[in-house]
Amino acid sequence: MSRLPEKLTDPSQRQRLVADAAQVLSEEVASKGGLSGFAIKAGYKLVQGVKPGFVEEAIDALLDDFVAALEPLVAKAQAAQQPIAGSLSAEAGSVADALLAITDRRARGAQRAALRGAYDKLRPTAKRHVEEAAPRLARLLEKHA
Repeated sequence: MSRLPEKLTDPSQRQRLVADAAQVLSEEVASKGGLSGFAIKAGYKLVQGVKPGFVEEAIDALLDDFVAALEPLVAKAQAAQQPIAGSLSAEAGSVADALLAITDRRARGAQRAALRGAYDKLRPTAKRHVEEAAPRLARLLEKHA
């Protein structure tokens, strides 16, 4: 069994994974409702407006760190012979903590003030939203792993 980072960061598969991840992100944003959903959609629109393909570039730039952060959770599921999707969904809090640690670090170093500001506005509710996205993310990883 190959390790997750090797499978998900393989150059021959990477572009497909990035494209699928961008689609999952768009679906997750579109599913949000209420006032927080409005804020998320506005922030996402701002990010998309930075330049064409920015979302895909951001996913590609974060991919290696995200995969490394999720590797222990995936390895745990594989060792227990559990489906990745079910296991990561059940550990949504751990998934959110692992991914947000990376985005927090990156946001602190962001060059564009508008992006940093949008992140800072959305960050207080981010853990809940990432936890809600865990099932979609888990299915994406299962598909590509």
